[in-house]
Amino acid sequence: MKNNQTRKIALLAVITALSIVLGNFFKIPTPTGFLTLLDAGIYFTAFYFGRKEGALVGGLSGLLIDLVAGYPQWMVFSLICHGLQGYFAGFTGKQRYIGLLLAGLAMVGGYALFGSILSGPGAAIAAIWGNVMQNIFGLVVGYALYRAFPLVLKRALQPE
Repeated sequence: MKNNQTRKIALLAVITALSIVLGNFFKIPTPTGFLTLLDAGIYFTAFYFGRKEGALVGGLSGLLIDLVAGYPQWMVFSLICHGLQGYFAGFTGKQRYIGLLLAGLAMVGGYALFGSILSGPGAAIAAIWGNVMQNIFGLVVGYALYRAFPLVLKRALQPE
């Protein structure tokens, strides 16, 4: 059991690191900014592992990408927004759709709230559409990855 738990922690660390790297370096330009793969790693983790792990990867990757990208004023806010996003996205069963709605609301609404504190309400309102698109893009890519890689991860978590 301990060996499996160690593997799981290591795998979550790798997913967090990949989310940060892909989120920081793979950017798709849009009229209001850019889309990244940060949210894809959060959704993938939440779908595969569940709420706690989704919150962990979401919070850590959001916090660390802001540190690496040069936006330290957003670190705590990203920890909260992406942590809640990962937690809610990890809901299962009949609660899955409610969880996905809450995940998007936590990310988009959280950034709107915190953006109004840091930059003013005008800038926060202008950023809402970009955050909605970021959330949808991450959800679609994260779900596609979840459907594509289930056997690879199950094998990685099995003890030798």
